[in-house]
Amino acid sequence: MKKIILCPNPSRDREMLSTRAAMEILKEMGFETVVCSPFKDQRPELFAGMDVKPLTQELRSSDLLITFGGDGTILHLAKLAALNKLPVLGINMGSLGFIAELEASELPALYKLKDWDFEMENRMMLDVTVMREGRQVYQNLGLNEAVIREGPISHVIHLSISSDGRHLADVAGDGVIIATPTGSTAYSLSAGGPVVEPTAEVMVVCPICSHNLHFSSYVLSTDHVLSVESVRNGRKPVYLCVDESRAFALRPGDLVMVRKSKYATRLVRLSEKSFCEIFAKKMLSGGRDDEK
Repeated sequence: MKKIILCPNPSRDREMLSTRAAMEILKEMGFETVVCSPFKDQRPELFAGMDVKPLTQELRSSDLLITFGGDGTILHLAKLAALNKLPVLGINMGSLGFIAELEASELPALYKLKDWDFEMENRMMLDVTVMREGRQVYQNLGLNEAVIREGPISHVIHLSISSDGRHLADVAGDGVIIATPTGSTAYSLSAGGPVVEPTAEVMVVCPICSHNLHFSSYVLSTDHVLSVESVRNGRKPVYLCVDESRAFALRPGDLVMVRKSKYATRLVRLSEKSFCEIFAKKMLSGGRDDEK
Protein backbone atom coordinates (compact mmCIF):
# COMPACT_ATOMS: atom_id res chain seq x y z
CA MET A 1 0.00 0.00 0.00
CA LYS A 2 1.35 3.41 -0.99
CA LYS A 3 1.49 6.05 1.73
CA ILE A 4 0.82 9.69 0.89
CA ILE A 5 1.57 12.70 3.09
CA LEU A 6 -0.89 15.60 2.91
CA CYS A 7 0.69 18.94 3.88
CA PRO A 8 -1.91 21.72 4.07
CA ASN A 9 -0.98 25.34 4.66
CA PRO A 10 -3.63 26.42 7.22
CA SER A 11 -3.62 30.00 5.99
CA ARG A 12 -4.57 28.79 2.50
CA ASP A 13 -6.73 25.70 3.08
CA ARG A 14 -9.02 27.09 5.75
CA GLU A 15 -11.07 24.49 7.61
CA MET A 16 -9.03 21.88 5.67
CA LEU A 17 -11.77 21.60 3.04
CA SER A 18 -9.47 20.73 0.13
CA THR A 19 -7.32 18.45 2.28
CA ARG A 20 -10.37 16.48 3.42
CA ALA A 21 -11.68 16.21 -0.15
CA ALA A 22 -8.32 14.93 -1.39
CA MET A 23 -8.10 12.47 1.48
CA GLU A 24 -11.47 10.96 0.55
CA ILE A 25 -10.37 10.51 -3.08
CA LEU A 26 -7.07 8.91 -2.07
CA LYS A 27 -8.67 6.57 0.48
CA GLU A 28 -11.24 5.54 -2.12
CA MET A 29 -8.33 4.32 -4.28
CA GLY A 30 -6.82 2.39 -1.38
CA PHE A 31 -3.97 4.72 -0.42
CA GLU A 32 -2.87 5.26 3.16
CA THR A 33 -2.84 8.96 4.04
CA VAL A 34 -1.34 10.99 6.85
CA VAL A 35 -1.63 14.73 7.54
CA CYS A 36 1.49 16.71 8.49
CA SER A 37 2.05 20.41 9.03
CA PRO A 38 4.45 21.95 6.51
CA PHE A 39 5.61 24.47 9.11
CA LYS A 40 6.92 24.16 12.64
CA ASP A 41 4.99 25.40 15.67
CA GLN A 42 1.58 25.48 13.96
CA ARG A 43 -1.29 25.50 16.44
CA PRO A 44 -3.31 22.24 16.32
CA GLU A 45 -6.64 24.09 16.15
CA LEU A 46 -5.66 25.47 12.73
CA PHE A 47 -6.10 21.97 11.27
CA ALA A 48 -9.81 21.76 12.08
CA GLY A 49 -9.63 18.64 14.25
CA MET A 50 -7.43 16.58 11.92
CA ASP A 51 -4.84 14.25 13.43
CA VAL A 52 -1.50 15.85 12.55
CA LYS A 53 1.68 13.76 12.60
CA PRO A 54 5.34 14.91 12.74
CA LEU A 55 6.56 15.47 9.18
CA THR A 56 10.18 14.40 9.62
CA GLN A 57 9.02 11.07 11.05
CA GLU A 58 6.56 10.36 8.23
CA LEU A 59 8.94 11.30 5.41
CA ARG A 60 10.99 8.15 5.91
CA SER A 61 8.10 5.77 5.22
CA SER A 62 6.06 7.62 2.58
CA ASP A 63 5.85 7.50 -1.21
CA LEU A 64 4.45 10.94 -2.13
CA LEU A 65 4.04 14.39 -0.62
CA ILE A 66 1.01 16.52 -1.59
CA THR A 67 0.99 20.18 -0.62
CA PHE A 68 -2.05 22.45 -0.30
CA GLY A 69 -1.07 26.10 -0.56
CA GLY A 70 0.96 28.36 -2.80
CA ASP A 71 4.36 27.86 -4.35
CA GLY A 72 5.87 29.09 -1.09
CA THR A 73 4.63 25.94 0.64
CA ILE A 74 6.38 23.78 -1.96
CA LEU A 75 9.58 25.81 -1.67
CA HIS A 76 9.50 25.41 2.09
CA LEU A 77 9.27 21.61 1.75
CA ALA A 78 11.48 21.11 -1.33
CA LYS A 79 14.68 20.56 0.62
CA LEU A 80 13.20 17.88 2.89
CA ALA A 81 11.51 16.16 -0.05
CA ALA A 82 14.70 16.14 -2.12
CA LEU A 83 16.85 14.80 0.71
CA ASN A 84 14.32 11.99 1.24
CA LYS A 85 13.90 11.38 -2.53
CA LEU A 86 10.17 11.94 -2.18
CA PRO A 87 8.17 13.24 -5.16
CA VAL A 88 5.97 16.29 -4.64
CA LEU A 89 2.53 17.12 -6.02
CA GLY A 90 1.34 20.68 -5.46
CA ILE A 91 -2.30 21.74 -5.16
CA ASN A 92 -2.38 25.49 -5.78
CA MET A 93 -4.44 27.52 -3.35
CA GLY A 94 -2.42 30.68 -3.75
CA SER A 95 -2.35 33.22 -6.54
CA LEU A 96 0.02 32.40 -9.41
CA GLY A 97 1.30 28.93 -8.53
CA PHE A 98 3.92 28.10 -11.18
CA ILE A 99 5.31 25.05 -9.36
CA ALA A 100 2.02 23.52 -8.24
CA GLU A 101 0.51 21.01 -10.65
CA LEU A 102 -3.22 21.30 -9.93
CA GLU A 103 -5.65 24.00 -8.90
CA ALA A 104 -7.94 23.36 -5.93
CA SER A 105 -10.82 22.93 -8.40
CA GLU A 106 -8.98 20.07 -10.15
CA LEU A 107 -8.86 17.54 -7.29
CA PRO A 108 -10.58 14.79 -9.35
CA ALA A 109 -7.31 14.60 -11.33
CA LEU A 110 -5.92 12.77 -8.28
CA TYR A 111 -7.66 9.64 -9.59
CA LYS A 112 -4.79 9.44 -12.11
CA LEU A 113 -2.58 8.30 -9.23
CA LYS A 114 -4.51 5.02 -8.95
CA ASP A 115 -2.16 2.86 -11.03
CA TRP A 116 0.90 4.78 -9.82
CA ASP A 117 1.90 5.40 -13.43
CA PHE A 118 2.59 9.10 -13.85
CA GLU A 119 5.25 11.43 -15.18
CA MET A 120 7.72 13.29 -13.00
CA GLU A 121 9.85 16.33 -13.72
CA ASN A 122 13.28 16.68 -12.18
CA ARG A 123 13.92 20.29 -11.18
CA MET A 124 17.54 21.17 -10.54
CA MET A 125 18.50 22.66 -7.19
CA LEU A 126 21.37 24.79 -5.92
CA ASP A 127 23.95 23.95 -3.30
CA VAL A 128 24.82 27.19 -1.50
CA THR A 129 27.70 27.48 0.95
CA VAL A 130 29.50 30.34 2.67
CA MET A 131 33.25 30.14 3.26
CA ARG A 132 34.72 32.31 6.01
CA GLU A 133 38.48 32.36 6.58
CA GLY A 134 38.82 28.99 4.88
CA ARG A 135 36.01 27.16 6.68
CA GLN A 136 32.37 26.55 5.86
CA VAL A 137 29.97 28.52 8.08
CA TYR A 138 26.72 28.06 6.13
CA GLN A 139 25.17 25.44 3.84
CA ASN A 140 21.74 25.25 2.25
CA LEU A 141 19.82 23.70 -0.62
CA GLY A 142 17.46 25.74 -2.79
CA LEU A 143 14.94 25.09 -5.54
CA ASN A 144 14.40 28.71 -6.60
CA GLU A 145 17.35 30.95 -5.91
CA ALA A 146 20.16 32.31 -3.79
CA VAL A 147 19.86 36.06 -3.18
CA ILE A 148 22.66 38.31 -1.92
CA ARG A 149 21.34 41.77 -1.19
CA GLU A 150 21.48 44.87 1.01
CA GLY A 151 20.00 45.00 4.49
CA PRO A 152 16.75 46.53 5.77
CA ILE A 153 18.02 50.07 5.07
CA SER A 154 18.35 50.65 1.33
CA HIS A 155 21.89 51.36 0.18
CA VAL A 156 24.14 50.46 -2.72
CA ILE A 157 26.34 47.43 -2.15
CA HIS A 158 29.25 46.17 -4.23
CA LEU A 159 29.64 42.53 -5.15
CA SER A 160 32.29 40.72 -7.16
CA ILE A 161 31.08 37.63 -9.05
CA SER A 162 33.40 34.90 -10.36
CA SER A 163 32.88 31.69 -12.32
CA ASP A 164 35.33 28.85 -11.60
CA GLY A 165 37.66 31.38 -9.97
CA ARG A 166 37.66 33.74 -12.96
CA HIS A 167 36.11 37.18 -12.70
CA LEU A 168 32.67 37.39 -14.32
CA ALA A 169 31.09 40.69 -13.31
CA ASP A 170 30.88 43.42 -10.70
CA VAL A 171 27.53 44.50 -9.29
CA ALA A 172 26.81 47.87 -7.73
CA GLY A 173 23.20 48.10 -6.66
CA ASP A 174 20.76 46.27 -4.40
CA GLY A 175 22.38 42.87 -4.91
CA VAL A 176 22.28 39.82 -7.14
CA ILE A 177 20.08 36.76 -7.68
CA ILE A 178 21.41 33.38 -8.77
CA ALA A 179 18.35 31.46 -9.90
CA THR A 180 17.49 28.01 -11.18
CA PRO A 181 15.16 27.65 -14.18
CA THR A 182 12.34 27.06 -11.67
CA GLY A 183 13.24 30.32 -9.95
CA SER A 184 13.48 32.24 -13.22
CA THR A 185 9.76 33.10 -12.95
CA ALA A 186 10.09 34.35 -9.37
CA TYR A 187 12.26 37.17 -7.96
CA SER A 188 14.65 36.98 -10.93
CA LEU A 189 11.84 37.76 -13.38
CA SER A 190 10.77 40.76 -11.29
CA ALA A 191 14.36 42.01 -11.41
CA GLY A 192 14.42 41.80 -15.21
CA GLY A 193 15.86 38.32 -15.68
CA PRO A 194 14.90 35.93 -18.49
CA VAL A 195 12.19 33.28 -18.38
CA VAL A 196 13.77 29.82 -18.61
CA GLU A 197 12.02 26.53 -19.29
CA PRO A 198 11.89 24.89 -15.83
CA THR A 199 13.28 21.50 -16.90
CA ALA A 200 16.43 23.11 -18.35
CA GLU A 201 19.68 22.95 -16.39
CA VAL A 202 21.26 26.40 -16.26
CA MET A 203 21.95 29.09 -13.69
CA VAL A 204 20.67 32.65 -14.14
CA VAL A 205 22.76 35.49 -12.70
CA CYS A 206 20.54 38.56 -12.41
CA PRO A 207 21.51 41.87 -10.76
CA ILE A 208 18.97 43.69 -8.59
CA CYS A 209 18.59 47.37 -9.51
CA SER A 210 22.12 47.51 -10.88
CA HIS A 211 23.87 50.84 -11.43
CA ASN A 212 25.82 49.17 -14.25
CA LEU A 213 23.55 49.54 -17.26
CA HIS A 214 25.81 47.30 -19.36
CA PHE A 215 25.13 44.23 -17.17
CA SER A 216 21.62 42.81 -17.37
CA SER A 217 21.91 39.08 -16.67
CA TYR A 218 23.79 35.90 -17.58
CA VAL A 219 22.53 32.40 -18.33
CA LEU A 220 25.31 29.94 -17.50
CA SER A 221 25.91 26.20 -17.76
CA THR A 222 25.66 24.18 -14.56
CA ASP A 223 29.25 23.03 -15.16
CA HIS A 224 30.36 26.23 -13.47
CA VAL A 225 30.80 27.04 -9.79
CA LEU A 226 29.85 30.63 -9.03
CA SER A 227 31.27 32.68 -6.19
CA VAL A 228 30.09 36.04 -4.88
CA GLU A 229 32.14 38.27 -2.58
CA SER A 230 31.08 41.43 -0.82
CA VAL A 231 33.68 44.13 -1.54
CA ARG A 232 34.17 47.74 -0.40
CA ASN A 233 30.99 47.71 1.70
CA GLY A 234 32.50 48.55 5.06
CA ARG A 235 29.88 48.03 7.76
CA LYS A 236 26.92 48.02 5.40
CA PRO A 237 24.82 44.90 6.17
CA VAL A 238 24.72 42.30 3.37
CA TYR A 239 22.52 39.21 3.60
CA LEU A 240 22.18 35.84 1.89
CA CYS A 241 18.77 34.21 1.55
CA VAL A 242 18.07 30.83 -0.08
CA ASP A 243 14.43 30.35 -1.11
CA GLU A 244 12.24 30.83 1.96
CA SER A 245 15.01 30.39 4.52
CA ARG A 246 16.02 32.89 7.19
CA ALA A 247 18.51 35.51 6.00
CA PHE A 248 22.17 34.85 6.83
CA ALA A 249 24.34 37.88 7.65
CA LEU A 250 27.51 38.00 5.58
CA ARG A 251 30.76 39.47 6.88
CA PRO A 252 33.44 41.25 4.85
CA GLY A 253 35.57 38.62 3.13
CA ASP A 254 32.89 35.92 3.12
CA LEU A 255 32.65 33.96 -0.11
CA VAL A 256 29.24 32.67 -1.23
CA MET A 257 29.66 29.55 -3.40
CA VAL A 258 26.78 28.41 -5.63
CA ARG A 259 26.70 25.26 -7.75
CA LYS A 260 24.25 22.72 -9.12
CA SER A 261 23.25 20.24 -6.42
CA LYS A 262 23.29 16.48 -6.77
CA TYR A 263 19.76 16.60 -5.32
CA ALA A 264 16.69 17.48 -7.36
CA THR A 265 13.05 18.22 -6.60
CA ARG A 266 10.83 15.66 -8.33
CA LEU A 267 7.45 17.13 -9.27
CA VAL A 268 4.54 14.85 -10.16
CA ARG A 269 2.76 15.69 -13.42
CA LEU A 270 -0.89 14.69 -13.85
CA SER A 271 -2.07 17.29 -16.35
CA GLU A 272 -1.03 17.89 -19.95
CA LYS A 273 -0.55 21.63 -19.50
CA SER A 274 2.77 22.85 -20.87
CA PHE A 275 4.95 25.43 -19.14
CA CYS A 276 4.26 27.89 -21.98
CA GLU A 277 0.50 27.51 -21.49
CA ILE A 278 0.78 27.99 -17.74
CA PHE A 279 3.04 31.04 -18.12
CA ALA A 280 0.78 32.65 -20.71
CA LYS A 281 -2.31 32.11 -18.59
CA LYS A 282 -0.92 33.13 -15.22
CA MET A 283 1.45 35.93 -16.20
CA LEU A 284 0.56 37.32 -19.60
CA SER A 285 -3.18 37.35 -18.89
CA GLY A 286 -2.73 38.54 -15.30
CA GLY A 287 -3.78 35.18 -13.81
CA ARG A 288 -7.33 35.32 -15.19
CA ASP A 289 -9.04 32.13 -16.23
CA ASP A 290 -10.74 33.32 -19.41
CA GLU A 291 -11.57 29.84 -20.65
CA LYS A 292 -14.11 27.58 -18.97
